Amino acid sequence: MRMPRLALTLPALLAAIALVATAALWTVTDAGAASKPAAKAARKPVAHAASSYMTGLGDESPEMFSDADAQQLKTRIARYIAPYDAVAHSYSLDKAKAWIRYAEGQHMQILVAFYHSEYSPTRLPSVAQYKHDVEKFIRRFPRVHQYQAWDESNRGNIRGVLASPSASATAQYYQALIRVCKGCTAVGLDVLDANDIAPTLQYISEFKREIGKLRTVMPKIWGLHNYSDINRFESWRTRELSHALGGQIWLTETGGIVQFGGAFTNRNGSGLRRAAKVVSYMFNVAASQRQIARLYIYNWLGGNTRTRFDAGLTDNHHRPRPGYLIVCKHLHAAKCNVKTTSH
Repeated sequence: MRMPRLALTLPALLAAIALVATAALWTVTDAGAASKPAAKAARKPVAHAASSYMTGLGDESPEMFSDADAQQLKTRIARYIAPYDAVAHSYSLDKAKAWIRYAEGQHMQILVAFYHSEYSPTRLPSVAQYKHDVEKFIRRFPRVHQYQAWDESNRGNIRGVLASPSASATAQYYQALIRVCKGCTAVGLDVLDANDIAPTLQYISEFKREIGKLRTVMPKIWGLHNYSDINRFESWRTRELSHALGGQIWLTETGGIVQFGGAFTNRNGSGLRRAAKVVSYMFNVAASQRQIARLYIYNWLGGNTRTRFDAGLTDNHHRPRPGYLIVCKHLHAAKCNVKTTSH
């Protein structure tokens, strides 16, 4: 759940604050407000005997790759969110170059998800402009072969802060992507679950209908962010959305929320302990659903007490949190007896 870079002016700073506050309402409402039919009551996921999925990390900081705690996990997949027009702006391009250089140095399979411009986040590109800029990015990084047309495309518009594409526009971006990146793995629609999944289901339906109108290739791999589901220790949203998407599912963002507004707090380290339990549950959910082939834990570097959304496996000083130990042991790393921070 990447927040846009809007730090150029004071109004932009205020807009960023509005963004985070609004995003909190859209993505994960009050933890006690979730309602579901009795048939969807939470139950412990049961792993399938043949379940198999890859685990990776998502983070926009290249520092992750030089962290010894991250290195010992020996993950082989990583996800980066890039502005669709990154090549047109030196700041965005330099960030992407540094991250991709470090990831390639560790022989990672890189998944790049395109997102709004860091300089004009409220203006969506035309299909022609998107195609032009994305093609330049793909040519600039020839060893990256896995892409997503738009990160969290169903996130919704936040007035004055960011715009999200309609399902129809996302389908057209997807078509443009596969046309300029022949031979690439193009993950289809990338959606956020939210507490109420009805709008997400509608978005998926509209996307597929537009793909049919465009007479383009229906995606075989789909991206899902299931924060709302697993952070309530539930799996029915993930299951229903996976069924609606069809094909192979990559949990392109997932993880335990340490702190998120008033819904998930971190008083006296309670958020750290809760997030660690969520991470354990996350692995159980992934193992219980055959469609899930990958999960990318978001994110590596966490924040501080003033950070609105924080799901980091480490704090802002790179100190491991309890959730890191769960990941470390799950991946059978050699040294998981590291000291963790408790606040």
